[in-house]
Amino acid sequence: DREWSWRYDRKLAACLRFAKLRHQAAPEDVDYRSERGLDRALFMKLIAGNWIDAHDNLAICGPSGAGKSSLACAIGHKACRDDRSVLYQRVPRLFANLALARGDGRYARLQRTLARVHLLILDDWGLEPLDNQARHDLLEILEDRYGRRSTIITSQLPVSAWHDVIGNPTYADAILDRLVHNAHRIDLTGDSMRRKEPRNA
Repeated sequence: DREWSWRYDRKLAACLRFAKLRHQAAPEDVDYRSERGLDRALFMKLIAGNWIDAHDNLAICGPSGAGKSSLACAIGHKACRDDRSVLYQRVPRLFANLALARGDGRYARLQRTLARVHLLILDDWGLEPLDNQARHDLLEILEDRYGRRSTIITSQLPVSAWHDVIGNPTYADAILDRLVHNAHRIDLTGDSMRRKEPRNA
């Protein structure tokens, strides 16, 4: 038992290092008491991870500070525990990294990594409109993953506004078709939870 536990802990630590989760959030840490419209039964079902096996997606929307990133990372942490590969990416930084990778020859390798992980977390989607290259990159990522892997996307904007963020109607239809039609939804409300966090003395 000790040998099994040691190997499991070592494997989980490696999975979490690769995932680069923004928050060290675990399912046990999720706050269901805050008035933000989080359905506990739904979230517990998502934590179980059957939707990842089904290659569905998840959209978490709500105002700044509602805890979207933390919830996404809690699901990511549980996926790592369940021996699934996870990768967290902030969308603005991802597009910048892809642009750099295109220039230094790492683009194909980075795209393969994004395509293969069981769960890709795309955080802070929709902060600014996409340019032509970002639209192309996002479509390639989602095309590679569609029906094969699962994606979590978090956004301050409701899904109804995503079409405008993408800009080009043809790209928008293609991207949203691959992202939204098989997506579970969490729509958060309320004030920022950051204001409720106690300050260190």
